[in-house]
Amino acid sequence: MWRSAGGVRSMEVQSQHNVSFSNRSKKNNVSREARMLRVSQEREEQERILASIPSILITIDEHDRVTHWNPAAESIFGIPASQALGRPLQQCPIQWDWQPIIQGISTCRGKHAPVKLDDLRYTRPDGHEGIIGITLNPLGDGTEASGRVLLLGADITERRLMERQFAQALKMESIGRLAAGIAHEINTPTQYVGDNIRFLQDAMRDLMDLLQRFRDMLECAKRGAVSAEQIAELEQAIEDADLEYLLEEIPKAIAQSLEGVDRVAKIVRAMKEFSHPGAAEMTSIDLNHALESTITVARNEWKYVADMVTDFDPNLPPVPCLPGDINQVFLNIIVNAAHAIADVVGDGSKGKGTITVSTRALGDWVEVRISDTGTGIPEAIRSKIFDPFFTTKQIGRGTGQGLAYAHSVVVEKHKGIITFETEEGKGTTFIIRLPLHQEERVEEAAA
Repeated sequence: MWRSAGGVRSMEVQSQHNVSFSNRSKKNNVSREARMLRVSQEREEQERILASIPSILITIDEHDRVTHWNPAAESIFGIPASQALGRPLQQCPIQWDWQPIIQGISTCRGKHAPVKLDDLRYTRPDGHEGIIGITLNPLGDGTEASGRVLLLGADITERRLMERQFAQALKMESIGRLAAGIAHEINTPTQYVGDNIRFLQDAMRDLMDLLQRFRDMLECAKRGAVSAEQIAELEQAIEDADLEYLLEEIPKAIAQSLEGVDRVAKIVRAMKEFSHPGAAEMTSIDLNHALESTITVARNEWKYVADMVTDFDPNLPPVPCLPGDINQVFLNIIVNAAHAIADVVGDGSKGKGTITVSTRALGDWVEVRISDTGTGIPEAIRSKIFDPFFTTKQIGRGTGQGLAYAHSVVVEKHKGIITFETEEGKGTTFIIRLPLHQEERVEEAAA
């Protein structure tokens, strides 16, 4: 019985073990299914998040084949994901400038670092031109490059349009502020041109009278009947007309009038160049000429309180820039310099300060320095001067946008540098450096 009972007991133990193993297997299967479900749910959640992002999200593998094409890319380019996935990126019918994209992808992979491409022009599905900003990011674990690249971007057409409108509004605000001074600058040469023309009108009347007397004398001489009385009358007429004075002053009046006309023409040209909206793309310009035009436009702001000294590099190469924006930067700094000097010298009746504007080439850069002998910038606010709306000026004299705008234009739009050197009681020098090769600066910024 013991053995039999033992046998029965052994079978019961084996049966319990099998049940326990079966339960564990079921639990493992349930746990595995739960994990798979959780992973699937997480993946779906990630897909929903990616799909809801309004930015372009495109990924390519090491062979440039598209592996992800989100709804924003479908909407912006008008290309369904089904037509893009699995195809080489360059075979996708995107109507944009491919050269910077290809070069950017190569740089991104080569340096394993993000590359930012601003203001890429493309054709929208509706046929209109748009602007895209793209950042190329390498994908990998951070230790080894996989060759995969993420293209993250957005349509910035409206933003660029608003920026241009703001820049133009700022420019027109500046022109409005300078209008009275510009009118005075035009009125002064116009007045002496008018005075000279009136003098020439009177002189011409006297000369015509003399000329008629000479004609009469000539007729008498032809007949051989010139009398002493006629000669005396002619001499008296020459003396009354003050012929020597007229012969001396008429050339001066003409020269002064031409100078006045040139002065007015220069002001009008400077105003036209300054107020023009300018090119939306980089244009190589003569920076010395741009500075001369801006100095002319701002003349009434500085002429009473400062002497203007220019030291332009005659061999300065053409500089790629946005002319309208750069002119506004120069104007803001020159006007600020005049105001800083006015705070020291008052109306200039007891002496003037000095504004010095210089240019020079520094390798792959061009440097512009605008110095003043004003108050200098207090140490407590030096870190804030490029902040939007920060100003120490009285209401009506400044909005706090000038230097913030200058920083945005130089640093963000031109990949340049703007700094300053200052000493309280001595003055300030603003230093602007612009690159001669914008493409190389984009790559350097990306690295």
